Amino acid sequence: MASPPVLVVDDDPAIRAAVRDVLEQEGIPVETAVDGTDALAKVQERLPRLVLLDMRMPGMDGWGFARALRQLELEPPVVVMTAAADARRWADEIGAVGVVPKPFGASELIGAIQRYSA
Repeated sequence: MASPPVLVVDDDPAIRAAVRDVLEQEGIPVETAVDGTDALAKVQERLPRLVLLDMRMPGMDGWGFARALRQLELEPPVVVMTAAADARRWADEIGAVGVVPKPFGASELIGAIQRYSA
C-alpha cells in the first residue's frame, strides 16, 4: 500500500498547486483541500501522514478544522502554514507540531515534513 499522503489545506489555488508540485517532485504523495470542511472529509477517507494547514480560510478555518479533528479523535500531526505574525501562537492554540511561515521555500517545506510527519 502506498504511504499516506500529506494533506495541503489552503484556500489559495496557487499555493495548493505550488506545494503539491514541490512535494510530488520529492516523491511525497499529496492530497489537497480548499478549506477545513473539504480537509475533514479527506482525513476521514484516509488519515494523512501530516496536515499542512492554512489558518485563515472562508468556510471552516484552521481553528474549526482542528476542533473537528479532536472531536473525531483523529490526530495527524498538523503544521500551520501562514504569513501571520501570530503563527506560533496560533499553532499552539490548535496543538500543531510546527509552523512553516509564508512565503516559504521548497527546502523549508520538505524539512518540516521530514521533521514532523508520522
